[in-house]
Amino acid sequence: MTQPLSPTTIAVVKATAPVLADHGPAITAAMYRRLFQDEHIRRLFNHANQESGAQVNALAGAILAYARNIENLAALAPAVERIAQKHIGYNILPEHYPYVATALLDAIKEVLGDAATNHVLAAWGEAYWYLAEILKSREAIIREESRVAAGGWSGWRAFKVAEKRKESSLITSFILRPVDGGPVLRHKPGQYLTFRLAAPGQPAMKRNFSISCAPNDDRYRISVKREETGHGGSRFLHDQVAIGDIVEATVPAGEFFLDESPQRPVILLSGGVGLTPMISMVETIAASHPGLEVHYVHGTTSSDTHALDRHVRALAREHGRISVATFYDKPSDVDTIGQTHDVTGLITVDWLKANTPLTQADIFLCGPKPFLRALVSGLSSAGVAADRIHYEFFGPADELLAA
Repeated sequence: MTQPLSPTTIAVVKATAPVLADHGPAITAAMYRRLFQDEHIRRLFNHANQESGAQVNALAGAILAYARNIENLAALAPAVERIAQKHIGYNILPEHYPYVATALLDAIKEVLGDAATNHVLAAWGEAYWYLAEILKSREAIIREESRVAAGGWSGWRAFKVAEKRKESSLITSFILRPVDGGPVLRHKPGQYLTFRLAAPGQPAMKRNFSISCAPNDDRYRISVKREETGHGGSRFLHDQVAIGDIVEATVPAGEFFLDESPQRPVILLSGGVGLTPMISMVETIAASHPGLEVHYVHGTTSSDTHALDRHVRALAREHGRISVATFYDKPSDVDTIGQTHDVTGLITVDWLKANTPLTQADIFLCGPKPFLRALVSGLSSAGVAADRIHYEFFGPADELLAA
């Protein structure tokens, strides 16, 4: 049982919140710099997020939120769950936590100088370990549930690429089957797999990709957009991974998923490759929820970039209560409203108000950050309750998105 934080620690952490607001990114940058001096810790991370600065800012925001909510930690439960799920994906283990503690406290001392007194460092040390014990306990539960479930495993598991299918000019699907021939853990529709991808002569890359098929016992499908920029995880899959090749993955993870027994109408909103978890949800609804009212609204550039459209529309026809609407913001010369897409432009809250049961539904969103910033804030302003807005994003959250 984790001992409660002492009143002194709570007071010190609250008092230092303004300092963290001013110096948080500098502290987290210094922390990661110290962590990465140890190669075996460095290998645990997705360095695309590190070098973009996204993870530095996300962690700074998380530490600030912790300081501000130190007396109301229940408010941080969703963030704790997200972090725990990410740690499962990256195979973060209890023995890794002391490295972070040392790096964080040393970084606070480095950035704050004389203001980081022994009193302050002791308080933040206690606060760190309090949160660490909460995370470790939750991760132990997730890890054990995944290990003992049918098709489950722990750590990294080898998968063979059984099929590779081009879905659009940008997106390719990969069908993955376990090398050991056993069953796979049934994921929750919306969850992702974390991969360890090894290009010849290069350090292994860690990447998350949403599962784009319904839960089943024998395979996973991921549908990956080829990104021209960044560190090349998607380009490695597109250009170098062939049918028969082996990749490694940890168990399905993530706190963004469709409930097993949806109680309200469902609205699915996706932008670009954000359609991948939605395809998993649509397949699941088509197979298991015949009476559910569903509105799937997807936005992309044009028919050239639109993946899996025929598949989704076939599922919708078969189900009978799934409506599909597509927005193209830059349709090509061959695109025609009513044939290739339904609306030219971007998805808007006003359109959703007019065409979906916005105030009665559970709403799931996935897509790039500008898409999420516009729609999550717009839905909130339209009066949609926060507990009915569920969103997934690729990469770390930032403070603007969280707000």
